[in-house]
Amino acid sequence: MRAAVFEEPGPASVLKIVERELPPAGPGEVRVRVVLSAVNPTDTGTRAGKGVPDGVSPPRVPNQDGAGVVDAVGDGVTGLEPGDRVWVWDAGYGRANGTAQEFVVLPRRQVVRMNDDVPFEAGAALGIPALTAHRCLTLASDGPERLAPGALAGRTVLVSGGAGAVGNAAIQLAKWAGATVLTTVSSKEKADLATAAGADAVVNYREEDVVARVGELAADGANIIVEVNTDNLAQDLDVVAPGGNIAIYVGGKVTIPSFKAMLKNVSLDFVLTYTTTDEEKDNAVAAVAEAVNSGAFKVGEEAGLPILRYPFEQAGAAHEAVERHAVGKVVIEVTRP
Repeated sequence: MRAAVFEEPGPASVLKIVERELPPAGPGEVRVRVVLSAVNPTDTGTRAGKGVPDGVSPPRVPNQDGAGVVDAVGDGVTGLEPGDRVWVWDAGYGRANGTAQEFVVLPRRQVVRMNDDVPFEAGAALGIPALTAHRCLTLASDGPERLAPGALAGRTVLVSGGAGAVGNAAIQLAKWAGATVLTTVSSKEKADLATAAGADAVVNYREEDVVARVGELAADGANIIVEVNTDNLAQDLDVVAPGGNIAIYVGGKVTIPSFKAMLKNVSLDFVLTYTTTDEEKDNAVAAVAEAVNSGAFKVGEEAGLPILRYPFEQAGAAHEAVERHAVGKVVIEVTRP
């Protein structure tokens, strides 16, 4: 089989397509033929040597997320059989083999069945973005622990950066769960994408006063804020509801006006999907699977997340696109559907 491998950390040019032996599916494992491998910022960070530490050294095959078809199952595997369409998560965390290869072998738990009418593009777009979004939306002390239709009814969610992959997932999942969703963006084009994702209102922070506009849209404030930029914390504390929660899923230095947070009894949490508990991850996977299988989570420009496709031979270019902050979901076409 073919695999994209980097022998040492570095720029995208260190990725090389090589031939490798087809790995067997051992007990409790599933071998997946990868149709689409998704590229996230954390994947480019791992390749560059700046990713989340996981104790694994190169050579490595990058990329955590992907979608494909079950090719073989090991002893003891139930609920899946060859030919099933699936999506996978955390494929390359703590192991040397991610999804940028024609076949990947993973523990059964990390291979999730999806309905036959779910496109591979949707499956590849789940993983890190959707599981991160789910955790951000379920951190509040009053729950819910798992999203489902109606689980966020009566709540207002503010998503920072609604045109990004996590932002798009947060909008779609929050709407599916019954929330009123507001979001911020930096341009008219991104506003159109956030609206397509289902946001009830979009605020262009380059042209509008976010605090004033959110105050008009949600007089009582946002119960949940999904934050992509730590520089926004002071602003978030102006618009968060009393007792609300702010979830941050990016790195950076944090300066908090603590008295302002105290006055509202606000909670501030940090999210890294790799290191959530098994229960938190299982809840997220189950909810995301339900959302995508029910048609509540979609991709494509009409759903606010354009798909940017690269042939397998251009895996390095796909990584470069993510590093240039391409708007949309970057996927690598590894094998044919």
